[in-house]
Amino acid sequence: MILRLIPTMALAVILSAGCASTGPDATTTPPMPDVSTTGDDAVDSLDPGVDIPVENPDSYILGQGDEISIQVFDEPDLTLSTVVSTGGSINYSYLGDLKVAGKSPVQLEQHIAGLLKNGYLVNPSVNVRVVQYRPFFINGEVKSPGSYSYQPGLTLDRAIALAGGLTDRASTRKMFVTKADDDDAEEKRVPLNFRIQPGDTISIKEGFF
Repeated sequence: MILRLIPTMALAVILSAGCASTGPDATTTPPMPDVSTTGDDAVDSLDPGVDIPVENPDSYILGQGDEISIQVFDEPDLTLSTVVSTGGSINYSYLGDLKVAGKSPVQLEQHIAGLLKNGYLVNPSVNVRVVQYRPFFINGEVKSPGSYSYQPGLTLDRAIALAGGLTDRASTRKMFVTKADDDDAEEKRVPLNFRIQPGDTISIKEGFF
């Protein structure tokens, strides 16, 4: 008789526990709020449409304000250090005004070598390097907004440090960059590890308090 009652009693306990958990006084755990989309201190997510450029010195495009050095092997008279003018050109010995903006250093080497072969040198070896890059710009909620000399490998967080750091009113998630080579001059929200290029404009917006 006792052995027959044990399964019946166990079933009753299980049914009783099930009813208790679904009654009006039952305690349930509410879902956690999605903090990534609410509030000014929300976790920032990178727009998948934003490209993080990979720095490659050979693909760097020269522009107004870049200081470049040109050397031709065994031709000291053709050595030159100059700044790219507002028109994007330089004045070079024997060749006159040369349009250099829009070319990479490698492309400019090939261009000058081709011109020198045309009646000047048999097989010129030309080297072009950037001595000083044109500046980038940062404005908004930083302690010292303005223009700063570009440094290879510059990221957004380092650019902010160069500008003295963020103000107390700065938003840590409203940081935008307008690319110098963007014809539409469109601001794009970017993360702190975003690579900054010469001529870029950084805007740090004010947060809500």
